[in-house]
Amino acid sequence: QVQLVESGGGSVEVGGSLKLSCAASGASYNRNCMGWFRQVPGKEREGVATIFAVPESTKYADSVKGRFTISLDSAKNTVYLRMNSLKPEDTAIYYCAAKRSLYSDCRPTGGMDYWGEGTQVTISS
Repeated sequence: QVQLVESGGGSVEVGGSLKLSCAASGASYNRNCMGWFRQVPGKEREGVATIFAVPESTKYADSVKGRFTISLDSAKNTVYLRMNSLKPEDTAIYYCAAKRSLYSDCRPTGGMDYWGEGTQVTISS
C-alpha cells in the first residue's frame, strides 16, 4: 500500500508561482511512477506531469510545458510540482498519484493506482 499526502496549495495572483509537495510512504517499488493531476469540479481529471524514478524521466501535458516542473527527492520520498507563470485556467484541485509502472506507461495520460486527498490551487486575476 502507498500513502500520499499533498501540501503547498493556496491562492496566488496571475503570473505568480507555487510549489506543491507530495510526501509518499509505502513500498517504493509500488510508486516508481509518480505524478500530478488536477480536476475542476464538473470536468474530467487532467494529467499534469509524471516522473519515472529510474532512469529519471519526466513528461508534461502540453498546457503546462515550460511553466511547470516535476521533481523527485528520493531520499525524502517526496515529489514536487513547481508551478510558474500561473494562469486562471490552472485553478483546480491538484492530486498526487503513484503506481508501479513500466517506463513507457508513466505518462500524464496514463492511469494511477494510488491517490492523495488533493490540495486546492486558486489563481486570481
